[in-house]
Amino acid sequence: MTDVVLSTNRLFKSFGALRATNDVSLDLRKGEIHALIGPNGAGKSTLVQQITGHMMSDSGSVQLMGDDLSGKGPAARARLGLGRTFQISSLSMEHTVLQNAVLGALGRRGDVMRFLRPVMKDQSLLSSAQDALARVGLAEYAAMLAADLSHGQLRQLEVAVALTLQPKVFLMDEPMAGLGLEGAQQMIALLTELRQSAPILLIEHDMDAVFALADRISVLVYGQVIATGTPEDIKVNPEIRAAYLGDEVPT
Repeated sequence: MTDVVLSTNRLFKSFGALRATNDVSLDLRKGEIHALIGPNGAGKSTLVQQITGHMMSDSGSVQLMGDDLSGKGPAARARLGLGRTFQISSLSMEHTVLQNAVLGALGRRGDVMRFLRPVMKDQSLLSSAQDALARVGLAEYAAMLAADLSHGQLRQLEVAVALTLQPKVFLMDEPMAGLGLEGAQQMIALLTELRQSAPILLIEHDMDAVFALADRISVLVYGQVIATGTPEDIKVNPEIRAAYLGDEVPT
């Protein structure tokens, strides 16, 4: 399909006798949020690491805009347009909010070894970083140390850093983790806006957020995609509801 931005084709990954991903094929289309759900240990994080290049697949391929990413590492894939946020923060806590965003923009150039002080005088990098902070609502916190931000603000900063990469795709690993109701609502609003810039592959345990955001949902169990469909398709699937969703499905 011409609107497919990211796709995986028959991805496999085993650790000894454990098959973490087993023949996983799915796609992400322009303008959509595609949620990936499943129980703990289903292989969701392994799949994301295969997509980003942090983990090499035993077999299968990942394509971005029709280009095969095989053999490319995480930095190269990020520069090509894979913007990722992490389940556990990967930010530099001793640097300011603006410095973190500038470092993200620098990574897009593939020049991450430059010293930070000269980089902070680069107007192109500063402009990219400031624009990203403004989009996520952190412009007024630019001079604050990342260590002094709230948990919700740290998640926003991770999104801003991903934005500086000018991504073609967002890969988001539990962006709601640790957020209260207000923080989750703010993140839902942010992701709803961001999908206009780039589609989002979303891994999330918060079922309220998943059903509020997703256009399609894939269910991963024991490394296999057992179902893909609209939120309504997934809600009414009795096997999935009984085994994996239970009372978590919003009514």
